[in-house]
Amino acid sequence: MELREVLGRRRSIRFVRPYKTVEPEKIQMMFEAARIASHWGNVQSLGAVAVHRESASQAVLDSLEATIVGWQIKVAPVVIVWYIDPEMVEEQSDRLRQLIDVGALGFGTKEERTSALEEQLIPVFSGIKENLKAPGLGEIDCGQGIAQATLMAYELGLGTCCLGSPFGERMFKAIGIPDHCRFLLLQTVGYPAEHWEAGGQRPRQEFGRLFKMNSYDQAYPRSDTVVEELKRDKMFTRPAPLPEREAELEYLQRAFDIEPPGLL
Repeated sequence: MELREVLGRRRSIRFVRPYKTVEPEKIQMMFEAARIASHWGNVQSLGAVAVHRESASQAVLDSLEATIVGWQIKVAPVVIVWYIDPEMVEEQSDRLRQLIDVGALGFGTKEERTSALEEQLIPVFSGIKENLKAPGLGEIDCGQGIAQATLMAYELGLGTCCLGSPFGERMFKAIGIPDHCRFLLLQTVGYPAEHWEAGGQRPRQEFGRLFKMNSYDQAYPRSDTVVEELKRDKMFTRPAPLPEREAELEYLQRAFDIEPPGLL
């Protein structure tokens, strides 16, 4: 499947088949994609625990909770708990030295690059180490890793949905994630029970409102030719609502025994 088509299919799949196990190899592929994502300073502070419903302890399963749409967590074959480990910053100097060793940082001879790193870059980063552990840049780069894992999931025929939760501390305690880590989000994973379009392309903000050229007051030009090309490549799918969506939701509501009325 081409990348553009994968991007087009990358939407939240809330309904997954609770009876169909997700192979550990496919979760590994998601994690492999997350591991090679770009991360500032080569720090790699993104971590995750994949909770497999068929093998996890009941205490761990009971700890998984979100504020709303918690039923998704109860039926998903796998729930990934994504977190950031800010203490990985302590290893930054060695991680930067690895970049020097493989020729991925700086210019000149290896000796010159090493000298510049030890005398210039490392002292700067060491001086702001505690600031680098605070929420901010690390979370942004962790997001890149989660996005790559999500793209891999769709490539493998899986559906995922990212959920926030205020219960990170409870989950960390049950799973054993160290207290110094910060919770990012939950991601349910399974084989889709709904059509891959999930009702169609959801409404989005206008392109020009979000993206600018040269100044905030100038919308980035949007070419209709480019839009049509992306439609042909299936990055853009049919706009919601699809004509069959209401019937699909009624079917899914009955199949998952969800009491109406409510937000699915």
